[in-house]
Amino acid sequence: MTLHTESTQSTGVYGLPPAELAAPPANAIQLSPLRPGATALETLGEASLDALTMLAPPGTLERRHAMALALKALKPGAPFAVLAPNDKGGTRIAKELKAFGCVTSDTAKRHHRICIGMRPAVLTGVDDALADGGPRFVEALGLWSQPGIFSWDRIDPGSEMLAQHLPALSGRGADFGCGLGYLAHAVLASTGVQALSLVDIDRRAIEAAKRNVADPRVTLRWADLREADESLKALNFVVMNAPFHDGGAEDRSLGQSFIARAAEALRVGGAAWIVANRHLPYEAMLKAKFKRVTTVISQDGYKVFEAVR
Repeated sequence: MTLHTESTQSTGVYGLPPAELAAPPANAIQLSPLRPGATALETLGEASLDALTMLAPPGTLERRHAMALALKALKPGAPFAVLAPNDKGGTRIAKELKAFGCVTSDTAKRHHRICIGMRPAVLTGVDDALADGGPRFVEALGLWSQPGIFSWDRIDPGSEMLAQHLPALSGRGADFGCGLGYLAHAVLASTGVQALSLVDIDRRAIEAAKRNVADPRVTLRWADLREADESLKALNFVVMNAPFHDGGAEDRSLGQSFIARAAEALRVGGAAWIVANRHLPYEAMLKAKFKRVTTVISQDGYKVFEAVR
């Protein structure tokens, strides 16, 4: 399904909808926080978009927040298409859009639900959705966070285990997939650390980390670590909670790409400190990319490695 708009009109796309299901025009403005360099949807003026196609996020709070932002950005009467896999919120989007005052046609194709409609003149319930899914200070964490960020309302057990086993670090380093900045606090406790780059593919995580980690040694980068980055070179250390989910689906190549990037970023003798789920087969790649690999601990479903370049 394609939303046809004139080239002079402003059309948005959120995420990467399958082209065979809902193809936005080639000049559509990317609005997803998971696409580095994209425009932040919340910065668009109200009633500024002429059309929008959205691959809706899987989490309920995140999805309703994104749809509410999108509807506010659309002009009254502007067309939209919102779709999602059936097992990642697709079966609920029609009801959620109806609660916002939208009338939609709902079709099913290739295990997705696709809702087509027009932005109503009057929206209902969007303010609640924006509040529920927006940035907030989470008392239990003592950190700023937002639904949609990895482990947004709890400390991930793998990250906690890695933080507990980090040695005193020194020199220049990076936190690959930094999230809220939880690991950064453990790293920066070492006075020998001269500089720390926090890197994450999620703009919301970078914005939260900016609030959570107030240290002059820190720089923040909104970037996809699967792409080359010449600024991350000759590092003394890298820490990471190796990711293995992309868009909600398990993707072991994602963690492998992080390991490869760490090996490229480290100077000879530098070390990567990595935590991963115990079932993930990373040892072979670690041994191929690093001179020495030590399993520091294997417990409670996680493994912590020290890999020396």
